Amino acid sequence: MPRSSTAFLFDLDGTLVDSVYQHVLAWKEALDREGVDLSVWRIHRKIGMSGGLFTNILLRETGLDITDERLERLRGWHAEAYNRQAAAGAIRPLPGARELLAFLTAEGIPWAIATSGRMETAAPNIAALGVDPAQVPVVTRDQVRYAKPDPDLFLAAADRLGVDIEHSLVIGDSIWDMLAAQRARALGVGLLSGGYGREELERSGAFRVYDDPADLLRHVDEVAARR
Repeated sequence: MPRSSTAFLFDLDGTLVDSVYQHVLAWKEALDREGVDLSVWRIHRKIGMSGGLFTNILLRETGLDITDERLERLRGWHAEAYNRQAAAGAIRPLPGARELLAFLTAEGIPWAIATSGRMETAAPNIAALGVDPAQVPVVTRDQVRYAKPDPDLFLAAADRLGVDIEHSLVIGDSIWDMLAAQRARALGVGLLSGGYGREELERSGAFRVYDDPADLLRHVDEVAARR
């Protein structure tokens, strides 16, 4: 029986794995191939939300037609470019990520991963962490109707753990994670490792903000309620 009354629901990219900017560059490559001229910083501001919603917003901002065929091309090109970076060894766990997960496991604190990425791009990140999806709940975009900023991913992760979402912490690095946490009625904990600022994360609902997983591990008693 876990001795903590708090479950940890982790985002993946930028929260446990140093992969946000690889996603940015992969989307940039995909958009360039489609003839969509968009600055890198505009892409970064959307990272963390559902890929489908991401491309819908970007195409709407550029005034281009949004068709199923175009969205599917962009998704496929992004996955191709991202997985090429992963194969080259560019995707690594963030400092303290493995240690934090090992600590939670050793302490009997339930945890799960909930990512807005599909398994085709999430798989290299999960492997980099040494996480076995057969042993740990991993919820991807493929398994829910809507991804962030909707709450579905985190609600599904809590359900897989058999815990109350209102007794859970959503650990994420983007404003989309924090908005999803609020909509799920969970507490949001922000990490700066995805490139969003402290004030942005706090304004979107984070009640605590730390640098990265290593910093969260050093302060874990501030957020982990025990019984």
